[in-house]
Amino acid sequence: MDLLKKLKDFKNRYASPFEMRDDGIMGMNQRNVNYIGRYNKRSLFPLVDNKLLTKKIALENHVNTPVLIGSVENQHQVEDIFNIIGEHTEFCIKPAHGSGGKGILVIKDRSKTSGNFIKASGQEIPTHELKRHITNILAGLFSLGGKQDIALIEDLIHFDNVFSGYSYDGVPDTRVIVFQGFPIMSMMRLSTAASDGKANLHQGAVGVGICLRTGRAVRAVQFNEPVSIHPDTDKDLSQLKVPHWHQVLELASSCYDMSGLGYIGTDIVLDRDRGPMLLELNARPGLAIQICNNAGLLPRLRLIEAITKKHRLSIKERVAFSMEHFGVFNE
Repeated sequence: MDLLKKLKDFKNRYASPFEMRDDGIMGMNQRNVNYIGRYNKRSLFPLVDNKLLTKKIALENHVNTPVLIGSVENQHQVEDIFNIIGEHTEFCIKPAHGSGGKGILVIKDRSKTSGNFIKASGQEIPTHELKRHITNILAGLFSLGGKQDIALIEDLIHFDNVFSGYSYDGVPDTRVIVFQGFPIMSMMRLSTAASDGKANLHQGAVGVGICLRTGRAVRAVQFNEPVSIHPDTDKDLSQLKVPHWHQVLELASSCYDMSGLGYIGTDIVLDRDRGPMLLELNARPGLAIQICNNAGLLPRLRLIEAITKKHRLSIKERVAFSMEHFGVFNE
């Protein structure tokens, strides 16, 4: 079954949600009520909606994550930003409550002549603009609901060279949906010129479905249309394979134990020196991952729900189960 074609057919003839459900496709209402509402306690949402809190619980649970250089919590601290940054010439500034890659500023170097910071694009940004960006973060310009925010300064991720050519001016990440500790579906998000270097599918990033058994590409889409090569680099997307795949899945699975959330999206990057690292968690992961994998989420969710005594299984056992049952050849 070509899920993308199926979805288009549904849209054209106004098919009922029951038809979509019967094909294993999960819609937004079902996700919100039956899975997010049922398995995610609202009291735990701040742990993932606030990236600073996510960072703290990750460190407490010895989960590999980018180093936190510092944070700016009020306007007074903006003037102290250079003491916070110290000797670092590579870093990333992001809002603690941001979403969709909004407000993220990546600095790759600092000019020895002008003293300006150099962005990932190569464009220079003077110090007053850097401070203004942090002020905008604090004011909630990029945050969920526009509420006051905190600016995080993290060590820069150096993505593994195995992904060279698969992403344009940005770090590719792996999204793994985890249900009650079991990885159930995965994709890689590859930035493009259209997405402005952000790994955001709605802005034009390429989504590549990843087989849970092998870590290899299943299919790729951009703007919900199938693609075979990266639109900016001409890289053959079918050859994409995520290294350290067991580690990636075990890291994703451990986020259930760490957060207590039953239905989450885990975003993982592969650093060339530190290996798989947790970038952030999402308590409301999107549904486009089904199109990238040409598979619905519902059969996998129901299989996990049917497992008795699943709370007794270790991370390794949960990952082994998922790899056995949710590989591309099991569809």
